[in-house]
Amino acid sequence: MSFIKIAVLPGDGIGPEVVAQAVKVLNAVAARHKFVVQLEEALIGAVAIDKTGNPLPPETIDLCKNSDAVLLGAVGHPRYDNDPSAKVRPEQGLLGIRKALGLFANIRPVVTYPLLYKASPLRENLLRNVDFVIYRELTGGIYFGSKGRTNNGEEAYDHCVYSRQEIIRIAQMAFENARKRRKHLTLVDKANVLETSRLWRETVRNMASDYPDVQVDYMFVDAASMKIIQNPSFFDVVLTENMFGDILTDEASVITGSIGMLPSASLGESKGLFEPIHGSWPEGAGKNIANPYGTILSVAMMMDYLGFSEAASDIRKSVSVALENRIVTGDIDQYHARSTEEIGDYIANSIGK
Repeated sequence: MSFIKIAVLPGDGIGPEVVAQAVKVLNAVAARHKFVVQLEEALIGAVAIDKTGNPLPPETIDLCKNSDAVLLGAVGHPRYDNDPSAKVRPEQGLLGIRKALGLFANIRPVVTYPLLYKASPLRENLLRNVDFVIYRELTGGIYFGSKGRTNNGEEAYDHCVYSRQEIIRIAQMAFENARKRRKHLTLVDKANVLETSRLWRETVRNMASDYPDVQVDYMFVDAASMKIIQNPSFFDVVLTENMFGDILTDEASVITGSIGMLPSASLGESKGLFEPIHGSWPEGAGKNIANPYGTILSVAMMMDYLGFSEAASDIRKSVSVALENRIVTGDIDQYHARSTEEIGDYIANSIGK
C-alpha cells in the first residue's frame, strides 16, 4: 500500500474553508484507491505573521521540504494591502515557499464548463471546446531582478534577467505535456522589443527540433492577450515568462465564468505545490460561501503529479457530475447556491460512483 505525506497550508481568509473540502476529497480517493495519506498543517501568510511575526516560519519550510507535496489555500489580508509601509507582508510567505522549494514552473489549466457559459463575458460559441494550459516561469524575470530607485527617488528601475537554462527547464515540461495533449505549443513573448524574449524564442526554436511531433507557434504577448478573448479554443499549451504569465493567467481565468473554478500547480525538480488561483477573499471568510472547486481540482493535479492518475480522473469526473447537477456556490448561481461544505461533501461522497 502506497504512503504519501502532504503538507497542508490553509493560509488566510477563505483558505481554511476550501482546503477543508479538498482534504475531504483527498481522503475519499485515498480510501477508494487504497493508499495512505498523512496530513500535517502549518502556518503561512497573515495568520503566520499574527502568531509568529513571520509570514513563513522555519517549521513550515521544514515540513514542506519533508513532504511529498504541498496543498495551499490562500494568502493575503487587506490590512497589509492598505499599508504601503508594512515591512512584513503575507505574500512574502508565498514567494518564500516557492524559493525554498525551488518551484520554477506554474501550471494553470483553463477549461470551460457548459453550466458556466452564461457567467462568462464571452459569447457561448467562443467558449465551446476551450481546454488549454499555461506554463508560466515562476522564479526569474522582472519580479526577481534587481530593483531600486535613483536620482533621489525620482527614477526607478526593475531588471529583467533570464538564463538559457531557466528557459530550457520549463520549456521541457511544456513540450512534454504538449505531446500528451493536442501536440500544439505556443510561446508567448515580446521578441520584437525585449532581449530576454529573443533569448526565449531562440532557445525554444532550438528545442523544437527535439519535438518534431509538436507544432510550435510564436506569438507576441499583446497578440496573445487578444487571441485568448477572440478565439480561446485555439490554444493547447502556452509557454511564457513570469510577468506575461502572471497577466495572461488572470485574463484567462475570467473567461471560464468563475475564478473559483481554476486550480494550479507550482513545480520544481523534486517538489510540487498545489493551490487554487483565487485570493484569500477575507470578506467571505467564515460564511461557508466560498467556491471550493479550484482547490478540489488542485488535488486532482496533485494526484497526477504523485502518480495516482485514476484518483485524479475520479475527482474530475465527480466535479463534472456535480456541475451537471448544479451543485455550485453563489458565484455561479446565486439562486440555487450550495454551501462550501455541501459541495465538499457531495464530491467526496460521489468519488468512484
